Amino acid sequence: MEVESTVSAIAVTAAVGAVVLLLVLLCSIGRKSIKEEDKNETEEKEEKVTLMEKTSKKTRPVQRPRKTQVSFSHPLLASSLKGHSSPILSFDLSPNGKYVITVAEDRSIMLWNTKDFGQKENKFVRGNVELDHATKVKFTPDSKAFIVSLANLNTIRVFRIGKKEDGSLGNISAAQDFPKKHKADIINIGVASNGRFIMTCSSDTCIIVWSIKGDILAEIDTHQMNNSYGAVSPCGRFVASSGFTPDVKVWEVCFSKTGDFQEVKRAFELKGHSAGIFCFCFNNDSTRMASVSKDNTWKYWDTNIQYNLGQDSYLLFTGKLPGSGPCLVALSPDGRTVAIGTENLICLYNAQNGKDEERLENVYSGLLTALEFDITGQYLLSAGDKHVHVLHNVTGYKAALADLREKELKATGAAMKERIRQQMNEARDALQKITGDANGFVESK
Repeated sequence: MEVESTVSAIAVTAAVGAVVLLLVLLCSIGRKSIKEEDKNETEEKEEKVTLMEKTSKKTRPVQRPRKTQVSFSHPLLASSLKGHSSPILSFDLSPNGKYVITVAEDRSIMLWNTKDFGQKENKFVRGNVELDHATKVKFTPDSKAFIVSLANLNTIRVFRIGKKEDGSLGNISAAQDFPKKHKADIINIGVASNGRFIMTCSSDTCIIVWSIKGDILAEIDTHQMNNSYGAVSPCGRFVASSGFTPDVKVWEVCFSKTGDFQEVKRAFELKGHSAGIFCFCFNNDSTRMASVSKDNTWKYWDTNIQYNLGQDSYLLFTGKLPGSGPCLVALSPDGRTVAIGTENLICLYNAQNGKDEERLENVYSGLLTALEFDITGQYLLSAGDKHVHVLHNVTGYKAALADLREKELKATGAAMKERIRQQMNEARDALQKITGDANGFVESK
Protein backbone atom coordinates (compact mmCIF):
# COMPACT_ATOMS: atom_id res chain seq x y z
CA MET A 1 0.00 0.00 0.00
CA GLU A 2 2.79 2.36 0.92
CA VAL A 3 4.47 1.68 -2.45
CA GLU A 4 1.26 2.42 -4.33
CA SER A 5 0.78 5.65 -2.36
CA THR A 6 4.32 6.73 -3.16
CA VAL A 7 3.85 6.02 -6.89
CA SER A 8 0.57 7.95 -6.90
CA ALA A 9 2.23 10.92 -5.21
CA ILE A 10 5.07 10.92 -7.76
CA ALA A 11 2.59 10.70 -10.63
CA VAL A 12 0.55 13.60 -9.27
CA THR A 13 3.69 15.67 -8.73
CA ALA A 14 4.87 14.93 -12.27
CA ALA A 15 1.48 15.84 -13.69
CA VAL A 16 1.40 19.12 -11.76
CA GLY A 17 4.94 19.88 -12.89
CA ALA A 18 4.04 19.20 -16.49
CA VAL A 19 1.05 21.50 -16.22
CA VAL A 20 3.19 24.25 -14.65
CA LEU A 21 5.83 23.88 -17.37
CA LEU A 22 3.12 24.02 -20.01
CA LEU A 23 1.70 27.18 -18.50
CA VAL A 24 5.18 28.77 -18.31
CA LEU A 25 5.82 27.85 -21.95
CA LEU A 26 2.49 29.27 -23.06
CA CYS A 27 3.13 32.52 -21.16
CA SER A 28 6.62 32.79 -22.68
CA ILE A 29 5.25 32.28 -26.18
CA GLY A 30 2.51 34.89 -25.51
CA ARG A 31 5.01 37.47 -24.23
CA LYS A 32 7.25 36.86 -27.25
CA SER A 33 4.29 37.29 -29.58
CA ILE A 34 3.30 40.53 -27.86
CA LYS A 35 6.88 41.82 -28.06
CA GLU A 36 7.05 40.96 -31.75
CA GLU A 37 3.72 42.70 -32.35
CA ASP A 38 4.93 45.75 -30.43
CA LYS A 39 8.18 45.72 -32.38
CA ASN A 40 6.32 45.48 -35.68
CA GLU A 41 4.02 48.30 -34.68
CA THR A 42 7.02 50.44 -33.66
CA GLU A 43 8.80 49.71 -36.93
CA GLU A 44 5.66 50.56 -38.87
CA LYS A 45 5.34 53.84 -36.97
CA GLU A 46 9.01 54.66 -37.60
CA GLU A 47 8.60 53.89 -41.29
CA LYS A 48 5.54 56.13 -41.44
CA VAL A 49 7.39 58.96 -39.66
CA THR A 50 10.39 58.59 -41.99
CA LEU A 51 8.11 58.57 -45.03
CA MET A 52 6.31 61.66 -43.76
CA GLU A 53 9.63 63.44 -43.19
CA LYS A 54 10.84 62.56 -46.68
CA THR A 55 7.55 63.67 -48.20
CA SER A 56 7.56 66.92 -46.26
CA LYS A 57 11.14 67.63 -47.35
CA LYS A 58 10.15 67.16 -50.96
CA THR A 59 7.06 69.32 -50.77
CA ARG A 60 8.36 71.99 -48.38
CA PRO A 61 10.51 74.64 -50.18
CA VAL A 62 14.10 74.90 -49.09
CA GLN A 63 14.65 77.95 -46.93
CA ARG A 64 17.70 79.82 -48.26
CA PRO A 65 19.13 82.89 -46.58
CA ARG A 66 17.84 85.95 -48.40
CA LYS A 67 20.15 88.70 -49.53
CA THR A 68 19.34 91.89 -47.67
CA GLN A 69 18.11 94.57 -50.05
CA VAL A 70 19.31 98.09 -49.38
CA SER A 71 16.56 100.71 -49.33
CA PHE A 72 18.58 103.70 -50.50
CA SER A 73 17.34 107.18 -49.65
CA HIS A 74 19.12 110.50 -50.17
CA PRO A 75 18.16 114.12 -50.96
CA LEU A 76 20.09 113.80 -54.23
CA LEU A 77 17.94 110.84 -55.31
CA ALA A 78 15.54 112.05 -58.02
CA SER A 79 14.10 108.67 -59.02
CA SER A 80 14.66 104.92 -59.10
CA LEU A 81 13.90 102.70 -62.09
CA LYS A 82 12.49 99.42 -60.74
CA GLY A 83 11.06 96.51 -62.69
CA HIS A 84 13.75 93.91 -63.34
CA SER A 85 13.58 90.64 -61.42
CA SER A 86 17.36 90.03 -61.46
CA PRO A 87 20.52 92.18 -61.29
CA ILE A 88 20.97 94.88 -63.94
CA LEU A 89 24.19 94.44 -65.91
CA SER A 90 24.23 97.54 -68.11
CA PHE A 91 22.28 100.59 -69.24
CA ASP A 92 22.57 103.40 -71.79
CA LEU A 93 20.97 106.78 -72.45
CA SER A 94 19.65 107.62 -75.90
CA PRO A 95 21.42 110.35 -77.91
CA ASN A 96 18.16 112.31 -78.17
CA GLY A 97 17.95 112.37 -74.37
CA LYS A 98 14.48 110.78 -74.23
CA TYR A 99 15.14 107.21 -73.15
CA VAL A 100 17.13 104.94 -70.87
CA ILE A 101 17.56 101.27 -71.73
CA THR A 102 18.49 98.58 -69.19
CA VAL A 103 19.43 94.89 -69.53
CA ALA A 104 19.51 92.24 -66.80
CA GLU A 105 20.44 88.63 -66.10
CA ASP A 106 16.80 87.52 -66.44
CA ARG A 107 17.04 88.13 -70.24
CA SER A 108 14.82 91.21 -69.94
CA ILE A 109 15.28 94.53 -71.75
CA MET A 110 13.45 97.58 -70.43
CA LEU A 111 13.05 100.94 -72.15
CA TRP A 112 12.27 103.91 -69.87
CA ASN A 113 11.26 107.51 -70.58
CA THR A 114 13.48 110.21 -69.04
CA LYS A 115 10.55 112.62 -68.72
CA ASP A 116 9.42 110.42 -65.81
CA PHE A 117 12.55 111.28 -63.81
CA GLY A 118 11.37 112.72 -60.52
CA GLN A 119 8.10 110.77 -60.59
CA LYS A 120 7.22 108.08 -58.05
CA GLU A 121 6.54 105.53 -60.78
CA ASN A 122 8.44 105.03 -64.02
CA LYS A 123 6.71 103.23 -66.88
CA PHE A 124 8.67 101.01 -69.26
CA VAL A 125 8.39 98.95 -72.43
CA ARG A 126 9.72 95.41 -72.02
CA GLY A 127 11.52 93.14 -74.46
CA ASN A 128 13.46 89.87 -74.13
CA VAL A 129 16.66 88.32 -75.43
CA GLU A 130 15.78 84.92 -76.83
CA LEU A 131 17.80 81.95 -75.50
CA ASP A 132 20.51 84.25 -74.07
CA HIS A 133 20.96 87.43 -72.03
CA ALA A 134 22.63 90.75 -72.73
CA THR A 135 25.74 91.89 -70.87
CA LYS A 136 26.19 95.39 -72.41
CA VAL A 137 23.86 97.74 -74.32
CA LYS A 138 24.31 100.85 -76.50
CA PHE A 139 21.89 103.02 -78.48
CA THR A 140 22.41 103.83 -82.14
CA PRO A 141 22.75 107.55 -83.05
CA ASP A 142 19.15 107.87 -84.29
CA SER A 143 17.80 106.44 -80.99
CA LYS A 144 15.61 104.05 -83.02
CA ALA A 145 17.68 100.94 -82.37
CA PHE A 146 20.29 99.55 -80.00
CA ILE A 147 22.90 96.82 -79.86
CA VAL A 148 23.70 94.33 -77.10
CA SER A 149 26.53 91.91 -76.45
CA LEU A 150 25.28 88.37 -75.84
CA ALA A 151 26.58 86.34 -72.89
CA ASN A 152 26.46 82.85 -74.43
CA LEU A 153 26.91 83.54 -78.14
CA ASN A 154 29.58 86.18 -77.36
CA THR A 155 28.63 88.40 -80.26
CA ILE A 156 26.47 91.43 -81.12
CA ARG A 157 22.72 91.51 -81.67
CA VAL A 158 20.86 94.49 -83.14
CA PHE A 159 17.38 95.35 -81.86
CA ARG A 160 14.87 97.80 -83.31
CA ILE A 161 12.40 99.93 -81.35
CA GLY A 162 8.91 100.10 -82.85
CA LYS A 163 6.49 103.00 -82.64
CA LYS A 164 2.73 102.96 -82.23
CA GLU A 165 0.35 105.04 -84.33
CA ASP A 166 0.24 107.73 -81.66
CA GLY A 167 4.04 108.00 -81.72
CA SER A 168 4.59 106.27 -78.38
CA LEU A 169 7.07 103.42 -77.92
CA GLY A 170 6.08 100.10 -79.43
CA ASN A 171 7.60 96.65 -79.36
CA ILE A 172 11.27 95.70 -79.18
CA SER A 173 12.35 93.20 -81.85
CA ALA A 174 15.64 91.50 -82.77
CA ALA A 175 16.89 92.41 -86.25
CA GLN A 176 20.38 90.96 -86.82
CA ASP A 177 23.25 89.02 -85.22
CA PHE A 178 26.86 89.82 -86.06
CA PRO A 179 29.18 86.87 -86.82
CA LYS A 180 31.08 85.49 -83.84
CA LYS A 181 34.69 86.63 -84.10
CA HIS A 182 35.98 87.20 -80.56
CA LYS A 183 37.83 84.31 -78.91
CA ALA A 184 37.54 85.80 -75.40
CA ASP A 185 34.48 87.29 -73.70
CA ILE A 186 33.29 90.70 -74.89
CA ILE A 187 33.66 93.19 -72.01
CA ASN A 188 32.34 96.35 -73.67
CA ILE A 189 30.73 97.71 -76.83
CA GLY A 190 30.28 101.12 -78.41
CA VAL A 191 28.62 102.90 -81.33
CA ALA A 192 30.12 105.97 -83.02
CA SER A 193 27.90 109.06 -82.73
CA ASN A 194 28.24 109.59 -86.50
CA GLY A 195 26.91 106.08 -87.12
CA ARG A 196 29.94 105.00 -89.11
CA PHE A 197 31.17 102.12 -86.95
CA ILE A 198 30.60 99.83 -83.97
CA MET A 199 33.30 98.69 -81.55
CA THR A 200 33.60 95.50 -79.50
CA CYS A 201 36.34 94.96 -76.92
CA SER A 202 37.14 91.52 -75.45
CA SER A 203 39.03 90.48 -72.33
CA ASP A 204 42.15 89.34 -74.25
CA THR A 205 43.89 92.08 -76.28
CA CYS A 206 41.43 92.35 -79.15
CA ILE A 207 39.29 95.27 -80.31
CA ILE A 208 37.18 94.88 -83.45
CA VAL A 209 35.86 97.82 -85.46
CA TRP A 210 32.72 96.86 -87.41
CA SER A 211 30.60 98.50 -90.05
CA ILE A 212 26.99 99.05 -89.04
CA LYS A 213 26.07 96.11 -91.28
CA GLY A 214 28.31 93.69 -89.37
CA ASP A 215 31.41 93.63 -91.60
CA ILE A 216 34.83 93.83 -89.96
CA LEU A 217 36.66 97.07 -90.81
CA ALA A 218 39.71 96.56 -88.60
CA GLU A 219 41.11 94.46 -85.76
CA ILE A 220 43.34 96.08 -83.14
CA ASP A 221 45.82 94.26 -80.90
CA THR A 222 46.14 96.49 -77.82
CA HIS A 223 49.34 94.78 -76.57
CA GLN A 224 48.18 95.29 -72.97
CA MET A 225 48.39 91.67 -71.72
CA ASN A 226 44.62 91.84 -71.26
CA ASN A 227 41.93 94.47 -71.72
CA SER A 228 40.03 95.75 -68.69
CA TYR A 229 37.94 98.34 -70.55
CA GLY A 230 37.27 99.69 -74.03
CA ALA A 231 35.12 102.55 -75.33
CA VAL A 232 34.18 104.78 -78.24
CA SER A 233 34.54 108.52 -77.62
CA PRO A 234 31.28 110.54 -77.60
CA CYS A 235 32.58 112.60 -80.54
CA GLY A 236 32.76 109.39 -82.63
CA ARG A 237 36.37 109.82 -83.70
CA PHE A 238 38.26 107.57 -81.29
CA VAL A 239 38.33 104.10 -79.78
CA ALA A 240 40.40 103.52 -76.66
CA SER A 241 41.38 100.74 -74.28
CA SER A 242 43.01 100.15 -70.92
CA GLY A 243 44.33 96.99 -69.33
CA PHE A 244 47.26 95.49 -67.49
CA THR A 245 49.65 98.25 -68.54
CA PRO A 246 49.52 101.64 -66.72
CA ASP A 247 48.25 103.69 -69.67
CA VAL A 248 45.20 104.34 -71.83
CA LYS A 249 45.73 103.88 -75.57
CA VAL A 250 43.64 105.92 -77.99
CA TRP A 251 43.22 105.28 -81.73
CA GLU A 252 41.56 107.41 -84.39
CA VAL A 253 39.14 105.65 -86.76
CA CYS A 254 39.64 107.43 -90.10
CA PHE A 255 37.10 107.78 -92.93
CA SER A 256 37.29 109.61 -96.24
CA LYS A 257 35.14 112.66 -97.01
CA THR A 258 32.74 110.36 -98.84
CA GLY A 259 32.38 108.15 -95.75
CA ASP A 260 34.57 105.24 -96.85
CA PHE A 261 36.67 103.57 -94.15
CA GLN A 262 40.42 104.21 -94.49
CA GLU A 263 42.37 103.08 -91.43
CA VAL A 264 42.74 102.95 -87.65
CA LYS A 265 45.83 104.79 -86.46
CA ARG A 266 47.35 105.53 -83.07
CA ALA A 267 46.36 108.99 -81.80
CA PHE A 268 47.71 109.50 -78.26
CA GLU A 269 48.10 107.87 -74.84
CA LEU A 270 47.40 108.78 -71.23
CA LYS A 271 50.65 108.11 -69.36
CA GLY A 272 51.21 108.70 -65.67
CA HIS A 273 49.66 105.89 -63.64
CA SER A 274 51.95 103.35 -61.99
CA ALA A 275 49.63 100.32 -62.29
CA GLY A 276 46.92 98.91 -64.54
CA ILE A 277 43.83 101.02 -65.26
CA PHE A 278 40.33 99.85 -64.32
CA CYS A 279 38.32 102.29 -66.38
CA PHE A 280 38.38 105.67 -68.20
CA CYS A 281 35.93 108.08 -69.83
CA PHE A 282 35.65 111.11 -72.15
CA ASN A 283 33.64 114.29 -71.90
CA ASN A 284 31.25 115.16 -74.74
CA ASP A 285 33.77 116.64 -77.20
CA SER A 286 36.73 114.45 -76.09
CA THR A 287 38.76 117.44 -74.86
CA ARG A 288 38.90 115.98 -71.33
CA MET A 289 39.36 112.45 -69.98
CA ALA A 290 39.40 110.81 -66.55
CA SER A 291 40.96 107.49 -65.50
CA VAL A 292 40.95 105.27 -62.40
CA SER A 293 43.82 102.90 -61.64
CA LYS A 294 45.00 100.04 -59.44
CA ASP A 295 47.60 102.48 -58.06
CA ASN A 296 44.71 103.87 -55.93
CA THR A 297 44.52 107.19 -57.83
CA TRP A 298 42.29 108.86 -60.38
CA LYS A 299 43.61 111.36 -62.90
CA TYR A 300 42.04 114.18 -64.90
CA TRP A 301 43.49 114.93 -68.34
CA ASP A 302 43.45 117.68 -70.95
CA THR A 303 43.18 115.89 -74.30
CA ASN A 304 42.50 119.00 -76.42
CA ILE A 305 45.80 118.48 -78.21
CA GLN A 306 47.31 118.32 -81.69
CA TYR A 307 48.18 114.64 -81.56
CA ASN A 308 48.94 114.63 -85.31
CA LEU A 309 51.94 116.79 -84.46
CA GLY A 310 53.05 114.51 -81.64
CA GLN A 311 51.60 116.58 -78.81
CA ASP A 312 50.93 114.61 -75.60
CA SER A 313 47.91 114.90 -73.33
CA TYR A 314 48.29 117.09 -70.22
CA LEU A 315 47.72 115.81 -66.70
CA LEU A 316 45.64 118.44 -64.89
CA PHE A 317 45.58 116.84 -61.44
CA THR A 318 45.58 113.57 -59.49
CA GLY A 319 43.20 112.48 -56.76
CA LYS A 320 42.96 109.56 -54.35
CA LEU A 321 40.36 106.86 -54.96
CA PRO A 322 37.62 106.41 -52.32
CA GLY A 323 38.27 102.65 -52.15
CA SER A 324 40.83 100.00 -53.03
CA GLY A 325 38.77 97.70 -55.28
CA PRO A 326 37.81 97.92 -58.97
CA CYS A 327 36.26 101.28 -59.88
CA LEU A 328 33.99 102.83 -62.50
CA VAL A 329 34.38 106.45 -63.61
CA ALA A 330 32.03 108.82 -65.45
CA LEU A 331 32.66 112.35 -66.71
CA SER A 332 29.83 114.84 -67.24
CA PRO A 333 29.34 116.07 -70.82
CA ASP A 334 30.74 119.53 -69.93
CA GLY A 335 33.70 117.95 -68.12
CA ARG A 336 32.94 119.74 -64.84
CA THR A 337 32.03 116.70 -62.72
CA VAL A 338 33.82 113.39 -62.18
CA ALA A 339 31.85 110.51 -60.64
CA ILE A 340 33.67 107.48 -59.25
CA GLY A 341 31.92 104.33 -58.06
CA THR A 342 33.47 101.44 -56.17
CA GLU A 343 31.55 98.52 -54.64
CA ASN A 344 28.41 100.27 -53.26
CA LEU A 345 29.92 103.76 -52.84
CA ILE A 346 29.61 106.74 -55.23
CA CYS A 347 31.70 109.91 -54.95
CA LEU A 348 31.24 113.15 -56.91
CA TYR A 349 34.26 115.38 -57.55
CA ASN A 350 34.52 118.94 -58.82
CA ALA A 351 36.64 118.60 -61.95
CA GLN A 352 37.70 122.25 -61.70
CA ASN A 353 39.73 121.66 -58.55
CA GLY A 354 39.51 117.92 -57.76
CA LYS A 355 37.54 118.50 -54.55
CA ASP A 356 35.47 115.63 -53.17
CA GLU A 357 31.99 117.24 -53.05
CA GLU A 358 29.59 114.38 -52.31
CA ARG A 359 29.90 110.86 -50.94
CA LEU A 360 26.94 108.48 -51.17
CA GLU A 361 27.38 105.26 -49.17
CA ASN A 362 25.48 101.94 -49.20
CA VAL A 363 23.80 102.79 -52.49
CA TYR A 364 23.29 99.09 -53.26
CA SER A 365 23.46 95.80 -51.38
CA GLY A 366 25.68 94.34 -54.12
CA LEU A 367 28.26 95.83 -56.46
CA LEU A 368 27.80 98.83 -58.71
CA THR A 369 27.60 97.68 -62.36
CA ALA A 370 27.26 100.89 -64.41
CA LEU A 371 27.71 104.66 -64.02
CA GLU A 372 26.87 107.40 -66.55
CA PHE A 373 25.70 111.03 -66.83
CA ASP A 374 22.73 112.02 -68.96
CA ILE A 375 23.35 114.30 -71.98
CA THR A 376 22.35 117.43 -70.03
CA GLY A 377 24.73 116.72 -67.16
CA GLN A 378 21.90 117.35 -64.69
CA TYR A 379 21.64 113.70 -63.64
CA LEU A 380 24.00 110.87 -62.77
CA LEU A 381 22.61 107.36 -63.29
CA SER A 382 23.97 104.29 -61.52
CA ALA A 383 23.00 100.62 -61.78
CA GLY A 384 23.22 97.89 -59.17
CA ASP A 385 21.03 95.15 -57.73
CA LYS A 386 17.71 95.19 -59.68
CA HIS A 387 17.34 98.93 -60.25
CA VAL A 388 18.85 102.18 -61.52
CA HIS A 389 19.15 105.24 -59.29
CA VAL A 390 18.84 108.70 -60.87
CA LEU A 391 20.81 111.29 -58.87
CA HIS A 392 20.87 115.09 -59.09
CA ASN A 393 24.29 116.37 -60.15
CA VAL A 394 24.62 119.07 -57.49
CA THR A 395 28.39 119.13 -57.96
CA GLY A 396 27.87 120.07 -61.60
CA TYR A 397 25.68 123.05 -60.68
CA LYS A 398 28.28 124.29 -58.19
CA ALA A 399 31.10 123.90 -60.70
CA ALA A 400 29.04 125.72 -63.33
CA LEU A 401 28.43 128.64 -60.96
CA ALA A 402 32.15 128.92 -60.18
CA ASP A 403 32.98 128.82 -63.89
CA LEU A 404 30.35 131.46 -64.71
CA ARG A 405 31.68 133.80 -62.01
CA GLU A 406 35.13 133.69 -63.62
CA LYS A 407 33.62 134.36 -67.04
CA GLU A 408 31.64 137.29 -65.65
CA LEU A 409 34.82 138.90 -64.36
CA LYS A 410 36.52 138.47 -67.73
CA ALA A 411 33.52 139.58 -69.83
CA THR A 412 33.87 142.99 -71.48
CA GLY A 413 30.51 143.64 -73.14
CA ALA A 414 27.35 144.50 -71.21
CA ALA A 415 25.26 142.01 -73.22
CA MET A 416 27.68 139.18 -72.50
CA LYS A 417 27.69 139.96 -68.79
CA GLU A 418 23.90 139.98 -68.75
CA ARG A 419 23.73 136.55 -70.42
CA ILE A 420 26.20 135.15 -67.89
CA ARG A 421 24.21 136.59 -64.96
CA GLN A 422 21.05 135.03 -66.33
CA GLN A 423 22.75 131.65 -66.56
CA MET A 424 24.01 132.06 -62.98
CA ASN A 425 20.51 132.82 -61.73
CA GLU A 426 19.13 129.73 -63.49
CA ALA A 427 21.85 127.56 -61.95
CA ARG A 428 21.19 129.01 -58.47
CA ASP A 429 17.44 128.40 -58.77
CA ALA A 430 17.97 124.80 -59.87
CA LEU A 431 20.45 124.23 -57.04
CA GLN A 432 18.07 125.73 -54.48
CA LYS A 433 15.27 123.38 -55.53
CA ILE A 434 17.49 120.39 -54.84
CA THR A 435 19.43 121.56 -51.78
CA GLY A 436 16.73 123.62 -50.06
CA ASP A 437 15.95 123.05 -46.39
CA ALA A 438 12.61 121.47 -47.30
CA ASN A 439 14.48 118.56 -48.92
CA GLY A 440 16.60 117.91 -45.85
CA PHE A 441 19.81 118.32 -47.82
CA VAL A 442 23.04 118.19 -45.84
CA GLU A 443 26.36 118.45 -47.63
CA SER A 444 28.51 115.38 -47.31
CA LYS A 445 31.68 117.40 -47.32
